[in-house]
Amino acid sequence: MKNFTYLFLLFPIYLFSQPNCNAFLYKGDTLQYKACIEAEKTDKYYQFQKEFQETLDDAIKICPNFAYAYREKSTAYLKSGDFLTWKKLIDKAVELDFGLNLGYRAWCRYQFFRDYVGAIKDIEELDSLVDYNIGYSSNGDYHLNIAKGICYSAINQKQKAIEIFIEQLNTKDYSAGLYDYYQLGVTYYEVKDYKNALKSFEKQSEINEFADNAYYKSRVYKTLKNVNEYKRYKGIALKLYSENKKLFDPYTHHFNNVYYETMINE
Repeated sequence: MKNFTYLFLLFPIYLFSQPNCNAFLYKGDTLQYKACIEAEKTDKYYQFQKEFQETLDDAIKICPNFAYAYREKSTAYLKSGDFLTWKKLIDKAVELDFGLNLGYRAWCRYQFFRDYVGAIKDIEELDSLVDYNIGYSSNGDYHLNIAKGICYSAINQKQKAIEIFIEQLNTKDYSAGLYDYYQLGVTYYEVKDYKNALKSFEKQSEINEFADNAYYKSRVYKTLKNVNEYKRYKGIALKLYSENKKLFDPYTHHFNNVYYETMINE
């Protein structure tokens, strides 16, 4: 836990934009407007300063239903490793404004706690409550439906994960993310559908090539007993890794992340 907490301190976790206070005033919600103005004072403080938390506490005193303040308070506790307090605060933010906070809670459950079932529950609940695009993870790496597919893959419901990936990738006006086809390809590989796995990895290469993707191509060709292509893509994977072109997350590890030792010893 010490090392995990230290990572949070090294890197600033996602910061959320301050709401437009005038929007509350426009709606006639003077309490949230006043709370929002108070919360703006946190701009001059670091999240671990006592004054940061106290300012948000003052905003909550002005308006106990100001969801933004609870979410902002929760972030410092997540960074410090006090996950119980984080959960209490983010749950309150979700209760007050699920539209802005349910997807964020889902992503944190997946990314930091590997609570795949909890993340799925949050994403599916959000999808059932809104009639618009449920959006992306806080870091922008994945659409939340892709994240849901990853979670189903993680609990070994591979076919369901594939269906979710394909449905999202085929959604009108959706542009594939930086790692979408890679996650689909690995899932195909795990169910021994090597033809579709390779197709997915090739599509991934067209969008964003990185070492992990090339490595899985080599695995497919090794399974298919194509020695020349296996060796070629293993070499490409190692070269890309040496160039730092790989799956990377400053806080945790990407799902299906491949380590250099795994590649070199393949």
